[in-house]
Amino acid sequence: MIPITVVEFGEEVERLVLEVLRSGNLAQGARVAEFEARFAELSGVAHAIAVNNGTTSLVASLEVLDLAPGDEVITSPFTFVATLNAILEAGATAVFADISEDDFTVRPDAVRAAVTDRTRVLMPVHLYGQMADMDALAAIATESGLRVVEDAAQAHGARQGARTAGSFDLGSFSFYATKNLTTGEGGIITTNDDEIADRLRLLRNQGMRARYQYEVAGHNYRMTDLQAAIVLPQLDRYAGVLEARQSNAEILTAALADIPGIVPPLHHADRSHVWHQYTIRVTQEAGVDRDEFVSRLQEQGVGCGVYYPKMVFDYPPYRDRNDVRIGDFPVAARVVDQVVSLPVHPSLTSDDLAKIVESVAIAARAS
Repeated sequence: MIPITVVEFGEEVERLVLEVLRSGNLAQGARVAEFEARFAELSGVAHAIAVNNGTTSLVASLEVLDLAPGDEVITSPFTFVATLNAILEAGATAVFADISEDDFTVRPDAVRAAVTDRTRVLMPVHLYGQMADMDALAAIATESGLRVVEDAAQAHGARQGARTAGSFDLGSFSFYATKNLTTGEGGIITTNDDEIADRLRLLRNQGMRARYQYEVAGHNYRMTDLQAAIVLPQLDRYAGVLEARQSNAEILTAALADIPGIVPPLHHADRSHVWHQYTIRVTQEAGVDRDEFVSRLQEQGVGCGVYYPKMVFDYPPYRDRNDVRIGDFPVAARVVDQVVSLPVHPSLTSDDLAKIVESVAIAARAS
């Protein structure tokens, strides 16, 4: 089986983790500070505040914006559930805007139409490694006096023009085990706002600026030095990892383009793509539906994934809530029945890529 994800660390990670273990200082310390500084540089921002996981980074990003009950956050209906859960945990109301079929992210025109006098935050989701159209979305936020929280969990180092993911207001990143950069579990919030950064550092540390000096009611959101030690060597080789992912994606796109019913992902010319996932669509022109396609692909030894099989609110815990505004989102409703993510990771060989292409062609044929 060609796996959809391969996690590789190497000797340098082992050395640094052992160094932290042997130091006896496992909690947040010098390694976390180093990680924050390096990720801030990667993201082109003044501040990066490390926390214990990606969901926490979303929750804390919203908490520092002092949302009140009834305040609305506009986001994508096509995302992982953490996006929605964070909005609800912050006490806000989740409002959705439909997506574009070509990049799977919220359409600026749909976002503009969703803005009301209760809207406080835009939370676009940079899905699969390509940013939403942040130039257009930032303009909407400026016009309407809104804050922006980028759900950039899958977009470490992605760019639009001269701007990097997480640099438009607040950025929220995940370092879960399968992300391009991983700490096992972990998150970071990025910002250029000095006051917001200071409040986030207080929030993650039980509201303490100094030991037993509490300034706000806070949380334990701290990252450990063990987690940071895992990711620091990955940053050293991240440029090469991205080159490999981009090369693999280009090979797949060229080879899959002529298979009936298979639509390769679009890479917008004005945006870089870090290819966290390589996600095709299986349309009606294929000889099978998406679920049968997935079954056939796995039978041929190619790992794949469906991210995501339903719109984020289309589950029992959310359907009857007043703070979840369910509506009609035709593009997202269609895409959830079409998407399949294929392996694109740096460990793929040329033979692996050839097998993936051949298997996709076989799986997409009519019986």
